[in-house]
Amino acid sequence: MENSLSNGHRFRRIPRQSVAVHPNMDPLLDENLEQWPHLNELVQCYRTDWIKDESKYGHYESSSPSSFQNQIFEGPDTELETEMHLSRARQTKMEDITDDDIPSTSGRQFLGTPFPESYPSKVLKHFGQSPLPAYEPAFDWENEHSMIFGQRIPAAHIMRGLKISVKVLSLSFQAGLVEPFYGTICLYSRERREKLSEDFFFHILPAEMQDVQVASESRGIFFLDAPSASVCLLIQLEKPATEEGGATPSVYSRKEPVHLTEREKQKLQVWSRIMPYRESFAWAIIPLFDNSISATSGGCASPNCPVASTASISGSSSHEVALEPIAKIMLEDKLAHSSGGSVVVEISNLNKVKESYTEDSLQDPKRKVHKPVKGVLRLEIDKLQAGQADLENISESGSVTNDSVDLGDRPTDSTLIKSLSNGADGPHNSKVKLNFHDEKGTPRNGTNPLGNLDFHANDFQAFDFRTTTRNEPFLQLFHCVYVYPLTVSLSRKRNLFIRVELRKDDADIRKQPLEAIFPREPGASLQKWAHTQVAVGARVASYHDEVKVFLPAIWTPQHHLLFTFFHIDLQTKLEAPKPVLIGYASLPLATHAQLRSDICLPIMRELVPHYLQDTNKELLDYLEEGKNVFKLRLRLCSSLYPVNERVRDFFLEYDRHTLRTSAPWGSELLEAINSLKNVDSTALLQFLQPILNMLLHLIANGGETLQVAAFRAMVNILTRVQQESVDDNERNRFLVQYVDYAFDDFGGHQPPVYPGLCTVWGSLARSKAKGYRVGPVYDDVLAMAWFFLELIVKSMALEQTRLLYNTLPLGEDVPPMQLKEGVFRCIMQLYDCLLTEVHERCKKGLSLAKRLNSSLAYFCYDLLSVIEPRQVFELAARILVVLLCKHEFDARYQKQEDKLYIAQLYFPLIGQILDEMPVFYNLNATEKREVVICILQIVRNLDDASLVKAWQQSIARTRLFFKLMEESLILFEHKKPAESMLMGCSSRNALGDGPVSPKYSDRLSPAINNYLSEASRHEPQGGTPENGYLWNRVNSQLSSPSQPYSLREALAQAQSSRVGASAQALRESLHPILRQKLELWEENLSAAVSLQVLEISDKFSMAAAAHNIATDYGKLDCITTLFMSFFSQNQSLAFWEALLPVFFRVFELHGATLMARENDRFLKQAAFHLLRLAIFRNDNIRKRAVIGLKILVRSSFYHFMHTARLRVMLTITLSELMSDVQVTQMKSDGMLEESGEARRLRKSLEEMADDHRSPNLLRECGLPENALISIPERFAENRWSWSDVKSLSESLLMALDACLEHALLASLMSTDRYAAAESFYKLAMAFAPVPDLHIMWLLHLCDAHQEMQSWAEAAQCAVAVAGVVMQALVSRNDGVWSRDHVASLHKICPMVSSDITSEASAAEVEGYGASKLTVDSAVKYLQLANKLFSQAELHHFCASIVELVIPVYKSRRVYGQLAKCHTLLTSIYESILEQESSPIPFTDATYYRVGFYGDRFGRLDRKEYIYREPRDVRLGDIMEKLSHIYESRMDGNHTLHIIPDSRQVRGDELQPGVCYLQITAVDPVMEDEDLGSRRERIFSLTAGGSMRARVFDRFLFDTPFTKNGKTQGGLEDQWKHRTVLQTEGSFPALVNRLLVIKSESLEFSPVENAIGMIETRTAALRNELEEPRSSEGDQLPRLQSLQRILQGSVAVQVNSGVLSVCTAFLSGEPATRLRSQELQQLIAALLEFMAVCKRAIRVHFRLIGEEDQDFHSQLVNGFQSLTAELSHYIPAILSEL
Repeated sequence: MENSLSNGHRFRRIPRQSVAVHPNMDPLLDENLEQWPHLNELVQCYRTDWIKDESKYGHYESSSPSSFQNQIFEGPDTELETEMHLSRARQTKMEDITDDDIPSTSGRQFLGTPFPESYPSKVLKHFGQSPLPAYEPAFDWENEHSMIFGQRIPAAHIMRGLKISVKVLSLSFQAGLVEPFYGTICLYSRERREKLSEDFFFHILPAEMQDVQVASESRGIFFLDAPSASVCLLIQLEKPATEEGGATPSVYSRKEPVHLTEREKQKLQVWSRIMPYRESFAWAIIPLFDNSISATSGGCASPNCPVASTASISGSSSHEVALEPIAKIMLEDKLAHSSGGSVVVEISNLNKVKESYTEDSLQDPKRKVHKPVKGVLRLEIDKLQAGQADLENISESGSVTNDSVDLGDRPTDSTLIKSLSNGADGPHNSKVKLNFHDEKGTPRNGTNPLGNLDFHANDFQAFDFRTTTRNEPFLQLFHCVYVYPLTVSLSRKRNLFIRVELRKDDADIRKQPLEAIFPREPGASLQKWAHTQVAVGARVASYHDEVKVFLPAIWTPQHHLLFTFFHIDLQTKLEAPKPVLIGYASLPLATHAQLRSDICLPIMRELVPHYLQDTNKELLDYLEEGKNVFKLRLRLCSSLYPVNERVRDFFLEYDRHTLRTSAPWGSELLEAINSLKNVDSTALLQFLQPILNMLLHLIANGGETLQVAAFRAMVNILTRVQQESVDDNERNRFLVQYVDYAFDDFGGHQPPVYPGLCTVWGSLARSKAKGYRVGPVYDDVLAMAWFFLELIVKSMALEQTRLLYNTLPLGEDVPPMQLKEGVFRCIMQLYDCLLTEVHERCKKGLSLAKRLNSSLAYFCYDLLSVIEPRQVFELAARILVVLLCKHEFDARYQKQEDKLYIAQLYFPLIGQILDEMPVFYNLNATEKREVVICILQIVRNLDDASLVKAWQQSIARTRLFFKLMEESLILFEHKKPAESMLMGCSSRNALGDGPVSPKYSDRLSPAINNYLSEASRHEPQGGTPENGYLWNRVNSQLSSPSQPYSLREALAQAQSSRVGASAQALRESLHPILRQKLELWEENLSAAVSLQVLEISDKFSMAAAAHNIATDYGKLDCITTLFMSFFSQNQSLAFWEALLPVFFRVFELHGATLMARENDRFLKQAAFHLLRLAIFRNDNIRKRAVIGLKILVRSSFYHFMHTARLRVMLTITLSELMSDVQVTQMKSDGMLEESGEARRLRKSLEEMADDHRSPNLLRECGLPENALISIPERFAENRWSWSDVKSLSESLLMALDACLEHALLASLMSTDRYAAAESFYKLAMAFAPVPDLHIMWLLHLCDAHQEMQSWAEAAQCAVAVAGVVMQALVSRNDGVWSRDHVASLHKICPMVSSDITSEASAAEVEGYGASKLTVDSAVKYLQLANKLFSQAELHHFCASIVELVIPVYKSRRVYGQLAKCHTLLTSIYESILEQESSPIPFTDATYYRVGFYGDRFGRLDRKEYIYREPRDVRLGDIMEKLSHIYESRMDGNHTLHIIPDSRQVRGDELQPGVCYLQITAVDPVMEDEDLGSRRERIFSLTAGGSMRARVFDRFLFDTPFTKNGKTQGGLEDQWKHRTVLQTEGSFPALVNRLLVIKSESLEFSPVENAIGMIETRTAALRNELEEPRSSEGDQLPRLQSLQRILQGSVAVQVNSGVLSVCTAFLSGEPATRLRSQELQQLIAALLEFMAVCKRAIRVHFRLIGEEDQDFHSQLVNGFQSLTAELSHYIPAILSEL
């Protein structure tokens, strides 16, 4: 801290020295002061260094004045230029003329050269100088600056008067100087006949006795108030008392020169050495300022006194007449005008003393005129003018009192200075132990105003007795009593002298006295006693001695002065004369010290213990019969002990309160404080600083009552000091001195003053604001406001320095301090009240208002250097808000022109804020709100022209202005209570200092929180009164902060004090009426701000459209960002109603800009929020959203010519909205259903395309009915198309449905994989307009299929993705593919459209876009598809896909990849070959028809689907799987049943409460297959030899039945029902199941079945015989499959074979039922079958080896047996075979 106060950071420490106090005067001062707090306070007050705030007054300077040159105006016949050159040349030769001697009327130099040489010529931008300085040449900037009203200036301590230094040079006598002489010099007033200063002691030794030459070189320094004829120097000489008959004073006064003999000289010197006692010798009085009075009998007069003279005076001859000057004056050097000079004065009129005397008797006219001493005393007198230059505001030599001494620079004392200034020795209040005389040697930091005077450490500064009577504060620690023994009247002559000592008590008379007497020799320590001179041979001994006694800090009744009277026998003796004790006198200090009158005491013969006590006085024996024969006088000089009783009482009660020895309520202290107002002004001023310090202590630490009393007393004292001051300055110099220098906030040992001061002043101001009576003290506070405000700032600055200095890195500035919330709130309230006062006082009297206003301005200015600038800004912002409120609510200013005038006055402020935007951004939210509210208020009342003009000036500023508008929307956004509750609000401030004030609302003015906390203290009356006052004002004691008076208040306090208490909890603690009111205010504030910003946006939009404003906004982003803010925030209905017409206008005026690609982000946001608003339950808002969407559609028609781009925007935003909106809700049975939001969105999207309702909607929303279909300017035709709008609406509805379905399936996603895949598929289809979203959902679908191991479907998804990318590339000619490639992809995946559209390019929206669709991404997905198809073993698809990748690598010439592709193709074709050559026909999947019957199936009810399953899934597997899926959907009222057969289901057969599944295996149908063929279907046969893509969209299954009602019949009764199903799309598809959209059926009779069966076998055999063996290259049939078919065909025991057909149809009754055509067909088929079998057996014989001979024999035997059996039915068979 010490360093911080001395190293130039902010504070400068000015060391202070005690002038008249010896540091070792009393151990009490150093040790036990804690027991006496008031003493501690006093000592601290006088001893601590001053602390000066270097940065307080600022540094206002004028620029250097302009210099002029002589201008040359030549006439026709003049040559002035040459003359001037010559005169200048002469002028430079005149050596005795300096620049300073050149006269100048304006105070400026007339220079000859036109410009200074250093002036760079290139800087000259003007031809000549400015005319203004020449027009006003004598303008005094400093003077003008000082004329500013309320200008504060440092306290100017102009020393009225001067200082005199006196040095004794020599003393010479005609008789010769052979013995030591001692003397005193003091200031003396002849008029008042009293001493003005203490004595300065000196002594002069004969040359033989001098040890060192400098023994008598000390000087006495005296202070003079003002030159006065009555002020003199009183010089008194003493010499050793000589034995009777020795060298008496008469020796020195003989007229003729006397030469003492050597014997006499020697005797005198020996005597003087052994004689310690002195006698009076001579005296002289030298008037200092008298040059007109003649010599009088009373002493001397000089016509040319030493200090009054200013002219050179030569010394006068000593031989002149009687009126000649007695003091000879010799001037060394010239006597300067003001600063004085040393004058040597020879005093030859020394008056010989004939008898002992008192100083009072010197002027006595009856006194005999003594003969003069024939000798000369030479003095050197310096006159030192004490002026302002002497002290820089306050003398840094250590004193501002009139007795301060100014010392020059003394390098020898640098170590002393360091120890004083930098506090290296410890805390700044540590006692500096220095020798008393050294202590005066403190150098100045500045220049030496005393010229070349050489001050020494042993210079003596005489204490000025007028210090104790002046109306000025004591600034030094002095505490002593001057004792003047006057006379002792005895009955016989004595050689009497008196010993003076100070004793602590009278218990032990042998105890040594206190060391308390000031020594006469310089540099000596304190003495135990002092002696007067000897009054030789006197009955009435008189004395003029001065004994200076240092007093103890605390006096007890036992402290007393003891006088001992001695008589000396001056008979000739060689040894030292022994004094004879005569008696004693005692004087208790406590009773007599403050008396000014003479005191008379009796003399006791001897001392007994406890001689002071009254009981012992009878035992004492007195001289002169106990008369009061000893007369003395005391002069108390103390800055510790107040003479005034009231001040003493206050100090005493302060001690009792501080030490807690008084009653806790402190009523005595209150009384003492209140009685301070009656203290007389001198005593008050003398102890002003300690009294102020103690009152500040009480304000900082006392209870509330004491605080207020101390504050009021302080205000009273300050007012008196100001009013009773001698100078009429606006600010009293003593108060300025206290604030600027003396006040150091208790050195940081106690909490700072400013919080208490702010609190107590603030509460007084609040009481006044509330209408309480506060008395005249309030006006006094306002008058003295400057004092308190500066005190507060200094207290803060000191705390800041003390807190932060030690932790600060070297060279860094002290960072600003963050005020605690409570203190800052007090300051804000105080500021507010003072501002109000300024406003009010302006009406009454301008003077106080101006003073108060400037005080506040300086307060703000000072605060900026201490606390966080943001907090000061908050104060200023608060002021502005209050000012604007006063204008707004003033009845006089309600006309529009008045409001406009006020707005124009304040409008420049907005510009300043825009210039300081970094400051604005650094503010906290509360401060920002204050600023923004002011801006909105000003702009609101401003005319459009001014606003547009401001926008025209600077594009950058306009941009900043709209940034502020954005901020305002954020700052005042209306958040629902729930939101703020989530956020919570901590009740701890940044410093973590306990509870802060309750914060009910963030958005409203800070004043509202106080309003509500006040209101919450009082119970409301019934109902809400009209005037809005909601509560009674109750007794103030009840609502004290410590004792809540209502439960609600208690709750509010508890909430605000709890850590982390939220604003919501505080609001809950409010009364419902208050809470309702608070919410009402907040809602109105939010709505008003939004509407105001909307209004500004509208004005800007229209001005920009009219090209009144030069903008660089290609995107009009100042409007678009505001609109995005509008939409994204919670707005009032009133706002939405106002928004739509503005929205329409903006798109009407700036449609082309807003719809441009640069503004995609804005358009997307607008679309998103309009869709969001379209789900609102409030119909007014919802229908406005619908109209908003139509406005976008209209702009799209006119600026895009189509809606494709807008469709993309809306699809994207709908997708984003769906992730935010809850589209489903839970029903009572636990199932999900469509939510209200989804229904409302559906309704809005439908209304969007409703051309019938449109006019009504427009009218309701404040737009003309033809707004949509009207043709905008600059367009010729109407482009609105309802059909396009309907198409757009349907597209969005489809997306909504897909999202809804996906959400409804949420719980079934993991179980029903089929439905999950379908929902992903629908989403992919719905979001197809946006490639990004389309691809995203397709990839989700791909992942889902891979999890189910549905590789073919997953591959189709990958193909579809590649198709989307490929289409986009082809449409923008950006790839290596063409339309043919897209068509080939379409063959693999029919979903890939072969039409190329531009919709993909339309999808280029921020965050979404075709730019992401690249050739590489297409290749990536093609490769994924290839991998997945390979896993599905659909190699023919793989081949097509690889062929699509090859062109990419060809175009890029990536031959390595090309090689890999061809290798891959080879392996694919080999795999295909392997599949074909397999003896077991290859199937890639199995297919099942599933029918759903039952209401629990939802949309699946009564629908049939074809499921594609992996080839190893059997009928039982899929039954089990589907049962598991759908059983979970059944509730208690429904059961699941599987229909076991494949017949057609009839509705009337279904039971209620049962849900049915019908599952049938089906076969895929080849494209060219004859479905009417009666043959049995064998897939491997129908596939033929050609390998086509396995793409199926038709399926069939055969169902056998009988017509006779039997469930089972023979071949002759067995009919067949063939069902052919057509699906929606073909397999493999993107999903696992496809809806059956068409079903056809055929019937086959029993005989057709039989013929078909035989033909099927025949065809199978023939196929085996005729199929070539591609792998071997020859025509050999396959042996194994041939053996298998033959074995099943020619074995006789196969009942179901050919034999059973003959038995059924060719024997008996069935044969008669056949038609002849049928009979012939059957026989032909049988004959052909047998012929093929015979041929096959022959081929078999050729193929077999040895091992198959037996099998062949069995085949031949079987064939022969079968032929024999058949011949019974068909005789012709034998001949055929």
